[in-house]
Amino acid sequence: MAGAAPQFKPRELLIHTPDGKTRTVALERDRYTLGRSSSNELCYADDAGLSRQHMVLEKNGEIWSVQDLNSKNGTFVNGIKIDAPRQLGPTDRITAGHLTMEFAEKLSATANTVVFVEGGEKSAAVSTTVATSLQGVLSEEKEIEAGPQMRALIRAGRELAGNMPLSDLFNMIMDLSIDADDDLVVQAARGEGFRISSMVRDRVINEKTSLLVRDARLDQAFAERMSIVQQQIRSMLAVPLQTDDRVIGLIYLDSPHFVHEFTKDDLNLLTVMANVAAIRIEHTRLAEVEQAEKLFAKELEQAAEIQRRLLPVSAPQVPGFDLAGYNAPCRTVGGDYYDFLTYPDGRVAMIVADVSGKGMPAALLMSSLQARVQVLFDDPTDLAALVTRLNRIIVSNSPSNRFISFFIGVLDPQTNQITYVNAGHNPPLVMHADRSREQLDATGLLLGIMNSAQYQQKTCSFGPGDVVVLFSDGVTEAARVDIDEEFGEERLATTIEELSAGPSNSIIENINRRVHDFTSGAPAADDITLVVAKRIAA
Repeated sequence: MAGAAPQFKPRELLIHTPDGKTRTVALERDRYTLGRSSSNELCYADDAGLSRQHMVLEKNGEIWSVQDLNSKNGTFVNGIKIDAPRQLGPTDRITAGHLTMEFAEKLSATANTVVFVEGGEKSAAVSTTVATSLQGVLSEEKEIEAGPQMRALIRAGRELAGNMPLSDLFNMIMDLSIDADDDLVVQAARGEGFRISSMVRDRVINEKTSLLVRDARLDQAFAERMSIVQQQIRSMLAVPLQTDDRVIGLIYLDSPHFVHEFTKDDLNLLTVMANVAAIRIEHTRLAEVEQAEKLFAKELEQAAEIQRRLLPVSAPQVPGFDLAGYNAPCRTVGGDYYDFLTYPDGRVAMIVADVSGKGMPAALLMSSLQARVQVLFDDPTDLAALVTRLNRIIVSNSPSNRFISFFIGVLDPQTNQITYVNAGHNPPLVMHADRSREQLDATGLLLGIMNSAQYQQKTCSFGPGDVVVLFSDGVTEAARVDIDEEFGEERLATTIEELSAGPSNSIIENINRRVHDFTSGAPAADDITLVVAKRIAA
């Protein structure tokens, strides 16, 4: 007799971000909201493709469903935009903004080479355990119970922990080395599958304490620890890798035999050497980070210069029209793109696009988009077909979690019309001379979501004194620092209406100024792009 199919019981939500990383969320609640606002359980404030309250995941019994919260760009399940709550199965993939989500039934496994084992309550140590600290060992007033070599090593550690100039430090270390009588022998050993007691770890790292346990069997604090008993540990040393007040790790040694009994001198030596190692580790790490940052900054500035050269130097001259464009990345390089394409018959194409994400990945995809647009749109007779083809290319050649909002409008000075295709971009605003408004709404999905997506083209009449403004969401989603409020499309439309009598360059400058004033001069959270076209009144 055949049994019932096992019920789908997801334990985790996997959220894939545009930078290729995956966030794992344990499903411990029955409801999760997602969006850019910090009030969401799943907050992605930097994802410009998300609305502040974008979608919600809810659990009813054992069944999870997703619902879009009237977001601007929509929520998709397996590439299909949803307009009602949708139950989810084990193979469903959710797309919102620049995020892709899926459920997992099994908890993620963590591969550790060292396991910290929890034990019972902390017991008081007996006389076989000795504790000290870096401050205690390096104290000037402390009488050091050690021979000349140990004194020299501790002195070296004291000097290294101070602020001696590097040139003097080298001379001091040389003097100490000459004083030594015996050869220095360095040995290294590797063990497999050993376990470190969590009590040892916590005391060393949290309390900045160096531990010497001469005989774990005689120490009540360790004799009851199964991790120590099972490994037949007799003696152990554990010291913090400590720089000043910061602990970056620990050094741990143990032995099941008394071939060599660890002593207080061993503890002092290892404590100081761990401090020397930690300082050297930090210095080396910081030097490498600084060098990498300098190299990256240089490469990033070169990339920014290349990207600037991809954008128009100036707007084309079109009889009877006034055109202008502007772009300001929020980082050194950005994912916004705008362009003007001129044609022999006098037509001019105005393009604005926004690549998901920020920084170098978005900039690379932006440059790829620019190259493809330059080739594909050499003849804009059938815009819908060209955008459909562009989408297929992007789907085939871009990561699955990268999307592009794209708008192209071809202005014809002979007919005074704009023929356009809007692939999920912010609808450009048209302010007519009679102060009536029009939006050039989406005529298809974002580029890069579905290979089979189809696009439509529409036309808009452009009369004398009319102004059209193409913009990226860095304008409308610019937020105030004191309250949860965006600049918004209504404020932008009002601004355009007030400024429509001026030239295109002036309109762009004043929009930027008002956005700056609205955000109180806070650094932009997203790239800002504007393209303005105005028909000059006869």
